[in-house]
Amino acid sequence: MDRTNGRRLVYDEFWKEFTNLLGKEILVVDEFHRLPEKFLDLLHAHPSRTEEDLIPVTSTLWLSMKLLSMKESPLLGIVFPVKIDLIDEREILVEMSKELEGKELIETSVYLREPMLLPLYRPPMREFLSDYLRSSGPIIEDLIGETFTEEEIFFSEVYQAVFHSIADGKSKSGEIATYLLSKGLLESVSSIQKYLKVLSSMGLIRKKPIFGKKRRFRYSIASPLLDLHFYLGAKYAYTELETPVEFIRKAIDEKLPKHVESFVEDLLAKVYGLRPVRVEMPELELDIALQGFKRLELVGEVKWKERVKREEIRKIEEKLSRFDCRRVLVVPNEEVLEREPEGIEVLTPRSLLELARESMEKELP
Repeated sequence: MDRTNGRRLVYDEFWKEFTNLLGKEILVVDEFHRLPEKFLDLLHAHPSRTEEDLIPVTSTLWLSMKLLSMKESPLLGIVFPVKIDLIDEREILVEMSKELEGKELIETSVYLREPMLLPLYRPPMREFLSDYLRSSGPIIEDLIGETFTEEEIFFSEVYQAVFHSIADGKSKSGEIATYLLSKGLLESVSSIQKYLKVLSSMGLIRKKPIFGKKRRFRYSIASPLLDLHFYLGAKYAYTELETPVEFIRKAIDEKLPKHVESFVEDLLAKVYGLRPVRVEMPELELDIALQGFKRLELVGEVKWKERVKREEIRKIEEKLSRFDCRRVLVVPNEEVLEREPEGIEVLTPRSLLELARESMEKELP
């Protein structure tokens, strides 16, 4: 449809106007996979274009990867694939600092990495999330479903069950497989890998290596918003049953500290050029662990709460002292600490913002 005058174009009319503008303007073709197959063939044969004058967009990632990997694909040589992910932690933090500060700045930045929330957001974040999820839960599921089709990859009970299991705390492939087997959705434990591979490649779940163990991973849902959605689905079936907003708010309060942990870990990973890993030792797990080329370079704990008592600080000191690298403790503000930890750098929202700004400035041409 031509939005300048409301006129609807049949395909032949669209192609005529498209080719008249190609090479003269930057053209964006949204959801190009819905056009007839001949569009790609004609596009490949059309000479009046440069590498930068056409941006085809699709929400169906698997299809775009298939088209680009086919030996005789008409897209080969004329487009370069770019996956649009969640907003960079540094960028959203710096941008939101124009309006917010402190604890609310971090919590807001965690969830506004999801672009679809940006035009809707109204502070404070916890209240906004509660209202949004209560009213828009079914829409979220529909949006995820659009990334799949019935051809080759489909948004089925299997994929939904994978999301539900991860949101409910199952992070190992074996745990996820056992959950799906109990529901009769898998043929065998090993068959879970193909589903995890698809979701990882689409950026819907994250695959974090376990430090010191080859080919061992933990899985999490990449988007904190989706994690909340599927957690509420697993806990309350909230899109199917009338669910009080108080239930949703409780789930947000439970999940938010973990989402802050992931946000800060990924932020620091980008700032220092390190890789997030999972450290699993007997009776010891870390909130933040960042690996360099061969060794751990930074470890840390996140205490996103109103008060961190002396005894808890002592335990954090004992835990982190086992690692010969940089050690950090992330808190909403320094006033929550009953005493200053020894040998540990305290990071607050203000210091995280400074790190984000410095990192972005270094990347400027």
